[in-house]
Amino acid sequence: MVEGYGIHPSLQHYTCLLDLLGRSGHLEEAESVINLMPFKPDEPTWAALLSACKQYRNAKMAIKFADHLFSLKPEEPSTYILLSNTYASSGLWEHASKARHLLESLEVRKEPGYSYIYFGKESQMFYAGETSHPMKDKIFGLLNELDVEMRRRGYVPDTSYILHNTDHQEKERQLFWHSERLAVAYGLLKSVSGTVIRIVKNLRVCGDCHTVLKLISDIVQREIVVRDAKRYHHFKGGKCSCNDFW
Repeated sequence: MVEGYGIHPSLQHYTCLLDLLGRSGHLEEAESVINLMPFKPDEPTWAALLSACKQYRNAKMAIKFADHLFSLKPEEPSTYILLSNTYASSGLWEHASKARHLLESLEVRKEPGYSYIYFGKESQMFYAGETSHPMKDKIFGLLNELDVEMRRRGYVPDTSYILHNTDHQEKERQLFWHSERLAVAYGLLKSVSGTVIRIVKNLRVCGDCHTVLKLISDIVQREIVVRDAKRYHHFKGGKCSCNDFW
């Protein structure tokens, strides 16, 4: 970059390199780069490495990266979920609880989750937990049918993505009414069979919804494209283009 094009790498360039190393499982090499680069790592840098540790089940490095990330007092709510799950999976319950409490303090500033669905000239917006839509009964009915089939295939709701202090059944209900699921169900009911369902979401898709959308794409044999706050996800045949790394 420097010799051939006169471009001096920025922190963002290094973060992209670290992300690529992490995605391919070269965690030790990524750690070497982060120790040698001429910039202080920021929240996206540590989060990329922590996601890689989670993907490749490297608990020792995950804790090390998580401690660095936690010390920055992140501003992104999804980062606290990643931190809490990392600590919890390693049995560090006090750290996990602290991350959850800090996230709850951010909830008042968190933007409500919503999803747009587009097909043809029509578009519809759904908010998480919305129950006022005129097609809510049909949407609920279809989601319920899909839920039965998903559970038959081994799906178990991951309620760790619901951070409110409620019982397990209520957490499952809240997951059930996430905005992208409502939008997908509406699209299945309204669009022509075989067409691609396209959704834009303002927040990062949660891990449980990511699993659900993969399953739905396989059950109904439809391609589902979701543009969330981070990237595009192309769900088809039970798989996602991100390879479960986002």
